[in-house]
Amino acid sequence: MNKRLEVLFSGTVQGVGFRYATERIAAHFKITGYVRNLPSGKVEVIAEGPETELKDFLAAVRESEMTRYIREARHAWSPPTGEFKFFGIRY
Repeated sequence: MNKRLEVLFSGTVQGVGFRYATERIAAHFKITGYVRNLPSGKVEVIAEGPETELKDFLAAVRESEMTRYIREARHAWSPPTGEFKFFGIRY
C-alpha cells in the first residue's frame, strides 16, 4: 500500500551536499517526490511509494554519510496524492 512520507531534517544539512546525496539514495528505491532546502535552514523531503520502500529509504538516508550532519529528523505519514512522476531536487 502506498503512503506519503514527509520528513524535516535539521542540523547542518544545507551546504553539505545533503540534497544530492538524498537524490542518489532515492534512486535505489521505488519512490517519487522531492528534496529541497527551506529558508529555515532545514531540508524537507516529501516522498511517496510503498510503505516498506519509504521506511528503507529513510533508514538509508539516516545511515548514509550524511548522518553526521543530521541533528533531528521529524517525520509524518499521510495518504499519497500521486502528484509525482519521479524523485528529484526542488529549488
